[in-house]
Amino acid sequence: MQSREYAKLTHTFPLSATRRDPAGPVRTIAVTGGKGGVGKTNVSANLAVALAGMGKRTLLLDADLGLANIDVVLGLHPKHTLADLVAGRCTLEEVIVEGPNGVLVVPAASGRRHMAELQPAEHVGLVNVFSELERDLDVMIIDTAAGITDSVLTFCQAAQDTVVVVCDEPASITDAYALIKVLSRERGVDRVQVVANMARDPNEGRALYEKLVRVCEKFLIDVSLNYLGCVPQDDWLRLSVQRQQPVVKLYPSAPASLAIQEIARRTARWQAPTAPRGGVEFFLERILQQKVSA
Repeated sequence: MQSREYAKLTHTFPLSATRRDPAGPVRTIAVTGGKGGVGKTNVSANLAVALAGMGKRTLLLDADLGLANIDVVLGLHPKHTLADLVAGRCTLEEVIVEGPNGVLVVPAASGRRHMAELQPAEHVGLVNVFSELERDLDVMIIDTAAGITDSVLTFCQAAQDTVVVVCDEPASITDAYALIKVLSRERGVDRVQVVANMARDPNEGRALYEKLVRVCEKFLIDVSLNYLGCVPQDDWLRLSVQRQQPVVKLYPSAPASLAIQEIARRTARWQAPTAPRGGVEFFLERILQQKVSA
């Protein structure tokens, strides 16, 4: 990589992260994928950092409770995780760490089997403790685990928007369709945003989305898919992962960064939620209601 290119890609654009409007209803976005390895966590982390850089008060929740790695992707070294919170060793405020652009991160634990197998009552307790959160937020990004576990389905159902990350692999497309089918038939999710990841060019990304649309239109008549954007294959993204920093911060002019920044702008333009209160209460109450009725 040439030094001139490096200087161009590491140039930091001005960020307007100073506004502090009164708290309104928070928009919750669950980022998921049918299978692992599609880049879901990178999309979640960089989207959250990009939104924070736009001045959105953003919280990033690592909801992959058993194999968490948001802290690794962002180069954070949290003193506590959600596992400590569940065990009663700390408060929620003590779990939260500040990441790039001021994004608030709630890290989970990795390699904790118990966290991946929480009982419904424990999920309820974890949800309830979030009511202690005294932060004004605009957006909450939830990085779910891969697959169709109860935890993944619950977070996607409770969120206002579900983003499915897919790449051009047969298994990724098949598993993305399976996830959308289960969300639709078992959880009533009728609108899904799609991000094509690791595409060679925009045409490939659009073709991948249309391939998924054709399958869903054939078998799922009650689901509406929307193309949120395409993130290209990018060596700068790979390098940022190795350096444990978000590409939108480390190389803001890289192709992957520009694509994620555009996705962030699109999500920021979505109609404001109409929940009666601000904060994350409505999101948590929806999870709580699902767990109680389960």
